[in-house]
Amino acid sequence: MTTAQVTAKAKRDKEELVDGVERYGKAFDSRIFGRFVHYVGPYKMLVVIGILGVVVFSLSQVALPWIIKVAIDDYIVPGNLPGLWWIVMLFIANAIVNRVAGVAMDLSMTKAGQGILYDLRAEMFSHLQKLSMSFFNKTEVGRLMSRVLGDVGQLQESLQVAVNFSGELVSLIGISIAMMFISVKLGLLAMSVLPVLAIVLVFWQRRAKKSFIRARQSISDVNGALNENISGVRVVQSMNRQDRNAVLFDEKNKNNFNAVVDVTKISAVLIPVVDILRAVSIGLVIVFGARMVIGDSLQVGALFALILYIQRFFDPLRNITMQYTQLQRSMASGSRIFDLLDTKSDVVDSPMAFDLPKLDGEIELRNVKFGYDPGVEIIKDVNLHIKPGETVAIVGPTGAGKTTLISLIGRFYDVQRGSGAIMVDGHDIRDVTRKSLARQMSMVLQEPFLFSGTVKENIILDHEEVTHEQIVVAATAVGAHDFIMKLEDGYDTELEERGSNLSVGQRQLISFTRAIIADPRILVLDEATANIDTNTEAQLQRALKTLLEGRTAIVIAHRLSTIRSADKIVVLQDGRVAEMGTHDELVDSDGLYAHLNKMNYAALESTRV
Repeated sequence: MTTAQVTAKAKRDKEELVDGVERYGKAFDSRIFGRFVHYVGPYKMLVVIGILGVVVFSLSQVALPWIIKVAIDDYIVPGNLPGLWWIVMLFIANAIVNRVAGVAMDLSMTKAGQGILYDLRAEMFSHLQKLSMSFFNKTEVGRLMSRVLGDVGQLQESLQVAVNFSGELVSLIGISIAMMFISVKLGLLAMSVLPVLAIVLVFWQRRAKKSFIRARQSISDVNGALNENISGVRVVQSMNRQDRNAVLFDEKNKNNFNAVVDVTKISAVLIPVVDILRAVSIGLVIVFGARMVIGDSLQVGALFALILYIQRFFDPLRNITMQYTQLQRSMASGSRIFDLLDTKSDVVDSPMAFDLPKLDGEIELRNVKFGYDPGVEIIKDVNLHIKPGETVAIVGPTGAGKTTLISLIGRFYDVQRGSGAIMVDGHDIRDVTRKSLARQMSMVLQEPFLFSGTVKENIILDHEEVTHEQIVVAATAVGAHDFIMKLEDGYDTELEERGSNLSVGQRQLISFTRAIIADPRILVLDEATANIDTNTEAQLQRALKTLLEGRTAIVIAHRLSTIRSADKIVVLQDGRVAEMGTHDELVDSDGLYAHLNKMNYAALESTRV
């Protein structure tokens, strides 16, 4: 990673953390809430049932001390024991209502929450698949994983938190009203400790906010480090960097450990504070309430009910405080999610875009200029004409712009208007649908990527219309059929992640089969034979002569021996076309290609020694 990239990453981390602090302090954001309601819509009946359930659940809990008060004052003290049977029946009825409401609340909110989680993840996955390559160049995989998994789950939980918040609020209001009905004086006395609690909560919130942000940032760092080291495990082991990476990971892991422990400590502090204030409140009510009972201005059952209400009064306060913090986290997660969903792809079909007709395969680049970052050109005024059916090789030193050029032809990036044009059969590729272009163009890259699934599924991908016979013909043509048939289940063999149960060469042969199964008019090979052994490459080169017949082919290769027979060789240097011609013409001209050719053969000779 360059110094500039490190600086840019540090800046992004700082901006995200500052942004997180600003949004974290806001428990309700109308913009986020409005967007979130859209996902709640399909599950509104479940949400309504859940809200009704939590209200009934809370009120049934508030009713319990009142029922005890009635039992003591109206039946036990007067000695009306037969009447207690009605209280018993009321207890049972209240318990049944409480449980039914609780089950309805849990089931409905779980189903609604999981439905929202499903919809959000599906939309984010679909959206990520449509974003352009420039987005993925600038965005780390770990951050995307955190958005799709962590933030979506956090936002989904906010629905349950909002319902719980409502339930606690209903309980708090209900308990306050009940206490005031029993005794205004004792009710106010019980609440006299609230100013102290409020002061504690204000200071607690400030410290808790910082701790929660630190914990979230630290787990993001752990996930990023884990993803990076697993993805690069081959390099790690080949460079014997396990110990150093373990030290670096341990630092991030320890930071997360300390952050989570700090969060636990902060959360634990609130519980004893609430319990002490509750004890003080109950003590005050017992002392002054006892005097009122002795003076016959308060009944025993009423005092007992008041103590029960105070016991329950502080729990909603504590829970609301904790849930308030949860809502803050959810709003921050929602903001990051919707910011990602609002990210626009740099490659978008215009409203007037049309599908390409069946191509002949003519490609023309007219004064093409392109750079990934503003003001930094990678491709500089390139002009190139490729006739239908031609095989054109693109060579040049590392960093010359070869892969960038074919990425532009495949429309992974768009050339800005005014910076030249890329034409296919006379059509500007910016004016056609990218899907129709991709349908008639196949690419085989240096690093073959296979998905989990069977060999057959990895060959056909979205071409469900091809028959098994067509798959066998294509695989035979590139020399893949024989090794496939030696696998345990042939074409139905399940591949492990990234096809790790196959060799690199075998994976590349499947990539070739995948490329030609679509019968493309244009075939792009980007160092496609670099990881194939000499014998397989020779077999593949023979097959390619037949496969490329009638197709336009663009080939990037460092091993110049593989492109000697190309109809045209384009030599790139610093983003410009330095030379162009056949192999013999370029060797005779004694330019850059001739120099590369000598170096290439010298390297080959050194490997044979």
